[in-house]
Amino acid sequence: MAARRSRTGRRRNRGRFGGLYKLLSILLILAAILAGCVVFFRVDTVLVEGNSRYTDEQVVAASQVERGDNLFTLNKSAMISRILTRLPYVDDMSIHRKLPDTLVIYITESAPLAWVESGGACWLLDHRCKVLETGEESLAGALPQVLGLTPIDPTVGSRLTAEGDGQDKLERLRAFLAAMGEAGMTGSLTGFIDLSSSNELRFGYGADLTVLFPLNGDFAEKTHKLRQVLLAMDEEGIARTGTLDLTYETEEAHLLPERWLPDGYTAQASGSETTPSETTPSETTPSETTPAETDPQTQSTPGTSDPITPPAQASIPPQAANSGA
Repeated sequence: MAARRSRTGRRRNRGRFGGLYKLLSILLILAAILAGCVVFFRVDTVLVEGNSRYTDEQVVAASQVERGDNLFTLNKSAMISRILTRLPYVDDMSIHRKLPDTLVIYITESAPLAWVESGGACWLLDHRCKVLETGEESLAGALPQVLGLTPIDPTVGSRLTAEGDGQDKLERLRAFLAAMGEAGMTGSLTGFIDLSSSNELRFGYGADLTVLFPLNGDFAEKTHKLRQVLLAMDEEGIARTGTLDLTYETEEAHLLPERWLPDGYTAQASGSETTPSETTPSETTPSETTPAETDPQTQSTPGTSDPITPPAQASIPPQAANSGA
């Protein structure tokens, strides 16, 4: 009887501690695997993909990863932060491990879409209004200048900030550039992107056209409408010149014969861009280039609307189109 009780007790003890033995075994196996990862999986090769502006060496140097670093103990978030800070043209990126010894860095680079003047210098902006580079005005080339904002201490690698209501307008500018980018139309932006009005966004498009969007409208919708209108104009043989007003709530677009230009701006003889000028070229006069100079009520002042009402205008109903503008 005593022997039977002893055997029963041993069986109960084995059942009681069996779960603990299994847990300890699993933990020991995991520890061995982790130790193996720390000892054996080390960086031997770093591949960089998607980069064009920066060399592989520049990206690797900015990441501060070194040969021999452990693949599993690398702080990928810190690496990404360092690269984005030191290489401003990097828009987005990701880092992946490729066992046993390779680290792959995927890069998406930004492109400058516009520029803003501050402190006598030119500051290039991408679609997020991040400052990519600074230098003399010649750095901007044919990119449009953003007007109607007063930047606050622009810094390369950081998003632009602006004084007063300029911060709200910066958000609208980001939305505008994003919509134009989605439509593949940013390459046709020329001369200026004017935010000085409280209710309109005005920009140069192509050689001789100024387009008006409602400042607080749906830019994706307005960009689609612009594409349709431009195609309709081309089909009807209407030249892309003057001022194309898309601020109406109706489906009509109004083409004004005179081109609106910001104060102090005049179209170049080539018609490809606009630049600041204190004088007016011989082929045009202030009364011919902008109604804002002939009618004080149409000049841009914060907090007021800016109607453009020349004596004649054409209404262009947008037409459905399947190809780009």
